[in-house]
Amino acid sequence: MLILGIESSCDETAASLCEDCRSIRSSVISTQIEEHKKYGGVVPEIASRRHCENILDVTRQALSDAGAALADVDGIAVTYAPGLIGALLVGVNFAKALAFASGKPLIPVHHISGHIAANYLSHKKLEPPYLCMVASGAHSHLIEVLSYTEFRVIGRTRDDAAGECFDKCARAMGFPYPGGIHIDNAAKSGDPRAVKLPHPAVAGNEFDFSFSGLKTSVINMLHHAEQKGESISKNDLSASIQATISDIITSKTMAAAEALGYKKIALAGGVSANTGVRAALQKACADLGYDFYMPELNLCGDNGAMIACQGSYNFLAGIRADESLNAVATLPIDNI
Repeated sequence: MLILGIESSCDETAASLCEDCRSIRSSVISTQIEEHKKYGGVVPEIASRRHCENILDVTRQALSDAGAALADVDGIAVTYAPGLIGALLVGVNFAKALAFASGKPLIPVHHISGHIAANYLSHKKLEPPYLCMVASGAHSHLIEVLSYTEFRVIGRTRDDAAGECFDKCARAMGFPYPGGIHIDNAAKSGDPRAVKLPHPAVAGNEFDFSFSGLKTSVINMLHHAEQKGESISKNDLSASIQATISDIITSKTMAAAEALGYKKIALAGGVSANTGVRAALQKACADLGYDFYMPELNLCGDNGAMIACQGSYNFLAGIRADESLNAVATLPIDNI
């Protein structure tokens, strides 16, 4: 079985071919980071235009790298939700056209389920059920992975996502976009106990997250220091931000695992590339004897391989779409 996966939910145009659910035959990504860097973040209109320009060449390259033709593909998987609506529309309409022209099945894929599936590409023996922490620039979810295509959200952010908190704190500190990697690098030379930061509490659901208060605390701290003519060590503040976010994610995940009886834990999403978050969850699981899984670094960000992988499982489950498939900017994973 060979599935073509197409991803265009934000600022990466990506295509990949996945064989038999877990083997990457090819993976091509065209990133727009350098172009968006001068604006301090992703400009949706620019992202959509670049997807239009890049998606055909990226898909052709993925097929070429895999030594395959469109006729060899069993299905075409595409991210249809959630994401930037204009960016999603480019991928969805391109995939619909390919499916119509080739007579191949069209397979809709939820972006978050794709991030979860990245773990299957890194860990060939990982199987549901398990608990997965999905942390990215737009999402912070604790998800029960009941099967390859069934999910239950037990915790989510009430405001900012973990990745958004990293990026906005980094911007306030003067780091270029994307800021998360710069905080990660600076944290290696800092003291994680140097700056005391809040661990926001959330009423109503003990597994929900809130990172807005942490972000606001950091921004206010920097503004007050600037007004007083004082300096704050970027390394120490970076280490403290990373340690705080890692602790929040880890404590919530382990509490949920204990409450629900899971001893198999996974991490996914762009923030799964953060060394502090990876180390904190890995240590917590090791201390309790839990199995822990996380994607290889090259599969943490948006990519076509994760969409092709999840698309493979959707294909086996009989999940299909027709020409009426539309992009959806916001869609809970447990509503698909």
